[in-house]
Amino acid sequence: MRIERIVSPGLAHYSYLLVDGDRAAVVDPRRDVEVYLERVRDQGARLERIFETHRHEDFIVGSVELARLSGATIHHAEAQLDHPHGEAVHGGESWSLGALAIEALATPGHTPGSISYLVREPAGEPWLVFTGDTLFAGDLGRVDLPGVERMEEMAGLLYDSLQERLLPLGDGVIVCTAHGAGSVCGAGITERPWTTIGLERRLNPKLRHSSRAAFIEAVAVELERPPYFRRSEEWNLNGPPPLATQLQPPALSPAEFAERGPEAQLVDTRPVGCFAAGHLPGSLSLARAVLAGHAGWLLDYRRPILLVTPEDGPAEETTLLRRMGFDNLGGSLSGGMTAWQMAGRPLAAVETLSTRKLCELLDSGERPELLDVRSDEELESQGRIAGARHIPLTRLAERLDELDEEAETVIFCGSGIRSMSAAALLRRSGVGRPWVTLGGLSAWNSTACPLEL
Repeated sequence: MRIERIVSPGLAHYSYLLVDGDRAAVVDPRRDVEVYLERVRDQGARLERIFETHRHEDFIVGSVELARLSGATIHHAEAQLDHPHGEAVHGGESWSLGALAIEALATPGHTPGSISYLVREPAGEPWLVFTGDTLFAGDLGRVDLPGVERMEEMAGLLYDSLQERLLPLGDGVIVCTAHGAGSVCGAGITERPWTTIGLERRLNPKLRHSSRAAFIEAVAVELERPPYFRRSEEWNLNGPPPLATQLQPPALSPAEFAERGPEAQLVDTRPVGCFAAGHLPGSLSLARAVLAGHAGWLLDYRRPILLVTPEDGPAEETTLLRRMGFDNLGGSLSGGMTAWQMAGRPLAAVETLSTRKLCELLDSGERPELLDVRSDEELESQGRIAGARHIPLTRLAERLDELDEEAETVIFCGSGIRSMSAAALLRRSGVGRPWVTLGGLSAWNSTACPLEL
């Protein structure tokens, strides 16, 4: 018997391969499915079943493609939706996988039809449970996706699912979640890579509420929803286009890149220091380290995307963007910024300063516009900068009219990465004269604009 977790970096997505003897199953596969086929072949097994815990919104599921290539049967949750593929799952159904038994548990709450899959060892005892987005390490699935008007209803269903189906399984049962820390599906997911029912009962703060009513009040909270979720919903219901026919985006010469640029979204994934020193006019800074977290907010999947990447090329960006449903990749800049510069093409730059220098300027009496693009949660936990305008990066594009079009604006976040994205947005829109602060709150010591906790 073998269980393996397949991690998709950036999206913090976990999928699983379960093998017993020569029979295999996959839970919540990602869109690029070669990894599952290779692992199954390595085990000398045959993939029989593909289980989905719910209709995912933050990544494109690979069930349809994996079933096409392997002949496996898809078992999809959300039985009330009109899936054109696979078999709908209802709570109480069960299947065998070698000597193991897999049982469907109806665990609505995150979505109306969420299903968890309990695996029993040969003796019949509960061994592990695939909880999808119902139960995370340190957190629970959000309940606002079916609609704000249904949040309290969904929170009540989630409470019942936890108290009546998951927690009674026993403290020693291993919990296999669909996401780890960093996922947009749960703001409080911890870095605990593996967990159990007992650990969550003891350590998960959302399982400590004294009553159903208190739980509902605490959990029924509306969170931000990235725009790309709309495409994920559609494709995960009807099946996405196959990836087998989609190669890496074409490598474009500087002349070809410049010709296609006006109709496209120019995305520069180099480190922020490189972007600040020189970039293509009109391009957006989405450093590779944060691409997964910000692409869904700042990119439009209906418009072509042109990539400017580090020297190792666009393979990593291509994989990540297509896992999120951004298939409209028009090309990448062949030779990178070196080729662009050697062709004599125009460059733009962003002025930067350190956190220490900004504090010195403020304390000397200078008063530039301060724009803080951290999240609301960060402000609550880390403190506000006195006098700064706060607009989270995820909302900046829709709130640019709140900024002074002529003012010199100094942008601040936790490190400078999001600030560079914000500066690029302002420059592309012709708003203000942005500067980017490189550094974080650990270096903040302004007395004129102190942190307000």
